[in-house]
Order: sequence, then structure tokens, then C-alpha cells
Amino acid sequence: MATKAPTDSSAAKQALSKSSAIIEQVTKALAAKCSSNGKVSVSKMDQNQFVQYQIAWLTSEQKIAENFIDYAWNDSLGTGELEKLMAQVFAAEVVSHIRTEFSSRTSEYGISTQDLISKLFDESTNKFLEEASAIENYNHIADLIVSLGHFGAYGLSEDHEMFRQTFKQFAEEVVAPKAEHVHRHDDIVPEEIIQGLRDMGCFGLCIPENYGGLQPNDKANNISMLVVTEELSRGSLGIAGSLITRPEILSKALLKGGTDAQKEKWLPLIASGEKMGGIMVTEPNYGSDVAGVSVTAKKVDGGWSINGVKTWCTFAGYANLLLILVRTESDPELKHKGLSIVLAEKPSFTGHEFDYKQDGGGRISGKAIGTIGYRGMHSFEVSFEDYFVPEENLIGGEPARGKGFYFQMEGFSGGRIQTAARANGVMQAALEAGLRYAQERQVFQKPIFDYNLTKYKIARMAMIVQASRQFTNTVAKLLDNHQGQMEATLIKFYASKVAEWVTREAMQIHGGMGYAEEYAVSRYFVDARVFSIFEGAEEVMALRVIAKSLMDQYSA
Repeated sequence: MATKAPTDSSAAKQALSKSSAIIEQVTKALAAKCSSNGKVSVSKMDQNQFVQYQIAWLTSEQKIAENFIDYAWNDSLGTGELEKLMAQVFAAEVVSHIRTEFSSRTSEYGISTQDLISKLFDESTNKFLEEASAIENYNHIADLIVSLGHFGAYGLSEDHEMFRQTFKQFAEEVVAPKAEHVHRHDDIVPEEIIQGLRDMGCFGLCIPENYGGLQPNDKANNISMLVVTEELSRGSLGIAGSLITRPEILSKALLKGGTDAQKEKWLPLIASGEKMGGIMVTEPNYGSDVAGVSVTAKKVDGGWSINGVKTWCTFAGYANLLLILVRTESDPELKHKGLSIVLAEKPSFTGHEFDYKQDGGGRISGKAIGTIGYRGMHSFEVSFEDYFVPEENLIGGEPARGKGFYFQMEGFSGGRIQTAARANGVMQAALEAGLRYAQERQVFQKPIFDYNLTKYKIARMAMIVQASRQFTNTVAKLLDNHQGQMEATLIKFYASKVAEWVTREAMQIHGGMGYAEEYAVSRYFVDARVFSIFEGAEEVMALRVIAKSLMDQYSA
């Protein structure tokens, strides 16, 4: 079968329109099944968590495929044959996934086999899937990547592309040479990198200009943050790509709930990098179930006394400004409405342990948790014993007591889309490494790139990375307009999960050398594993955020 470049998107759009209609039909059926008194019941959803998880996953793929087609056929973005072919093949994979999953358990999804066959196994859909899924298309994608010298147009504005090139150079010249040493020795982020990002204004990407940041005063600009995050993560997730996550979460929580005085005091210090942030939400017994937070803040003369234990506090040792989600209200029935946010200061430490006592007797101590990857910033378990925080450091002041959960969620929406960008960066690094090795390594007298299975892997990796990147950028624009909270969770969910496959395949292409620390691809693999765990575990994102939001649209 000869490879034919797609001349238009009609066949792909028609197939995606049918799969979208089926997803809507199934979602409505599930919502009806899970509704009680006009509202979706979480307990009823939990009776079959698997189908709820799957509807979240398939919806993610569906929306990303639709967006990929729109991007590929937008010639103003610099797209051409490569992007169009990738988007068409990706769409075919998604439609295939959807109909395969639904056909395997029709009754659980609330759809009849006959209905599914008539709507999604029709002649035109079958023809599109067979033609688009042909192995020759994967071969051609891989060959185009080599001949064109790129993996697809980024589709950025001229200013954002210049921005990307600046940080790409920094990542390649400053970050990448230090990445392996820090990973293998579980060392701290080199000061040269932190200072370099300070000098480039990196910590003020999501802070308005009137507070010393780089963001325009009149509108958010999440694309800049994503561009920087992806390129730094391509150099190293642990010592660069995640450095701006904490200021991102901290500044958005402040912008959402802080008083004018708090914004004027803290935001310029965060933007300049003088104050390096640490985020303290998770506790040993409460991770994604934020409403169960038990670290307390009790009112004392002049402020608050903090007691309890937080865990998985990344960069908590080096950080000198901590955002802490605490329980200020003693009534347990208030749940998440009893939570507030305080800002606590402490000295900066560079080791794997720290212990600091205040003059008044309060104490904070922490110990780094050993991890298989994501090394450099260190994640700590931190204990507070009567640690004093001044009264003016309660975000939003007295009127905002009990509203900390909502301020935290504002910060987390930015953190989730940034996690997608971090995953995109690590995937891009793995893709580049996989292609490079495939062209260099000879097996049976020819480069392994020349083998059909390798081309399939390279092509599919490139499709996934580009699809994920373009939807991440689309969600950024939604967030700029105070929309897209669910979509931010959706792309975090998707990018985190597929990053494991992409880095795994890049590692597999390297064969035995992929398992050796001599090649960075082994680091990409262990780093990618963290994405589905931090910033919200994938199961909670799928069940409690995405699936619940989808059900809520149709509850009656």
C-alpha cells in the first residue's frame, strides 16, 4: 500500500465525530446510573471505578486527538505534511481505542453491541482506520522526521519561539552537563542553575509586571511558563524543570487570595528569586484527600502556632518561604472549609536533613525521602513543633480563614498544566535520544532505525509528544481566560501516563545500554514515573475530577 499524504481532515474529523458521540452517549448513561436526587453520587461511581477511569482516559484521548487535527490543518502555525500525517494516524489510534474498550463491556458502559457496531464500526470508519493505521504511514512519519530534521512545528508566536530558543540553549549548555552527576549522587541543584534562572527572571513568569514579574498586568500568559518548563525539563526534570513549579503554585495562591499588602510584600521577593518557595500540603495519612489535612494552626499572641507533619515537600530544605495548608478551624465537620494557608519563613539548607529552632522555642525539622528518580531538589518529610508564624502571614487575613483549600486549588491548576509541560520536556528528551541511538547503533549490518519496528516506535513517540504538547498549549490559553480547570487536570493525567510509555520505548531502543546509567535515557525513565503520582495521583484525577466533571454535565 503506497503512503499517501492526507489532503484534508474530513475523514479523520468524521471518525472523531462518531467516537465523540459514542463517548457522550456512554457518559450520559453512566451519569444516569450514578445519579441520586439530581446529583452524581461518588459512592455510586465507586461501584465500578474501572469504567469511570476508562471514560476519563478515553475522553482525554478524544479531546487531544480533536485538538491535534485542528492544529495540523492550521497552516498559519507552520504545519505541513508531517504534522497532518501524525494527526491523522493519532486520530485513528484513538478511535480504535474507544471502540475496542466499549465493545469489550457494552453492558457496563450502558450501550448495546448493536448500537455500537452501527455507529462506530460502519464502513467509512473501518476504511479510515485501515488506511490511516497502515504501517507505511508510521514508516513515512519516521522518515519525514529525519529528512526534515524536526519532530513537528511547535506552533508558537515569534516572541515565544525566541523565548524557547533562549531556554533551550540554557538547558543544553548549563543544565544538561550537570544532570547526570546530580542524579547519580543524589546531590542538590547546583547554585549556578538557580542563579541563572534568577538572572533570567524565571521565577516571575506567572507574576504580573507590577509585582516585579514577567507576566503582563492585564492578562495571564501561561504559554511562556510552559515553554520555559518544557525546555528546562528536557535538560533535567530534577535540577531545572521543576524549579519554577513552587513559585508558580505559591504566586497563584497569593494572587487568588492574598491581601494587597501580602501581594506587594511577597510577590516581588518570589519573582526575584530572593524567596524560594516550598509547598506543604500532603501529610502521611492524607495525600489527594486534601480535606483530611490535620496539621493545625492555633491562634496565639501575635500569630499562629503550627504543629504536625507534612510529607513529600519538594525543595523544603533549600526553600526559605513555605506555603502551608493548615487546619485553623477545630470543628472536624467543616472538612475542607476548615483549612487556611499560612506563609512561614525559615533559613535555607542544602543537605538531606535540617533542623531549625526559633528564638521563641518553635521548631521545624526535615529529612529527605530517598527516591528512584526526580533527584536534585529532594522531597522532605517535615515536622512542626509550635512553629510560630506572624498573624499577617495568613493568606487573605481573617476574612479568608477557611478558604485555603480554594486558594490551593488555584495554585494546583497551574501546577497540573506545568506538570504536563514537564512531562512533554522529558518525553522530548527521550524521543531525541531514541532517534539518535537508533541511527547510530548497527545490528545485523544496518542501523536499527532502518528496521520497521523501530520506525513504528519513533513515529508513535513523536505523535504522542506533539499531540500532548499542542493540547497543553490549548489548555494554557483557556487558563489565561479563567477557564479550563478540568482540562488542566485532563492533560496532566494524559501526559503523565504516556510519558512512561515514551521513555520506556526510548530506553528499549537503547537495548542493554538503556539500562546503564551511562546513557541519560535511564534517568528519563525513572523521572517519568513520578508524573502520575505527584501533583495529584492519576486515579484521583481520573475518578474525582475528570469523570466526576463529565458525569455532572448530564446528572438529572
